Amino acid sequence: MPAASFDHLQSATYINLTTFRKNGTPVPTPVWFVLDEDGRLYVWTEAESGKVKRLRANGRAQIAPSDSRGNPQGPFVAARGRILADETAAREVLARFRRKYGLLFRAFEVMGRLRGGRRVVLVFEPVDEPAETNQPGGVA
Repeated sequence: MPAASFDHLQSATYINLTTFRKNGTPVPTPVWFVLDEDGRLYVWTEAESGKVKRLRANGRAQIAPSDSRGNPQGPFVAARGRILADETAAREVLARFRRKYGLLFRAFEVMGRLRGGRRVVLVFEPVDEPAETNQPGGVA
């Protein structure tokens, strides 16, 4: 069996990031992302978002390419996620987001600053375990 990877996401604009509540209920969210050359995937989000709280609780996630509404457009990959604590690495990741998403990402950065919320970078690595196939559609 080949090692799990995010290679099939190279050309995607959005992913369906599914995190799990303590009771195991999946919560899908469409998000922007960037990949690095070591096969890790990064998401930029509000520090107090539900996905951050769920990742702190158990780190479990599933990721698939999706449309802007979160409808899966390919296979899910099981992953483990955490908050990226290294500030230098986080700045490098934000530069990747600016390159990939351009002015639209910069507009979201400005709106975030105006709202005053703190942002964090989440980092995900694929794990060699089967992803669930009964993913809910839509966004929670």
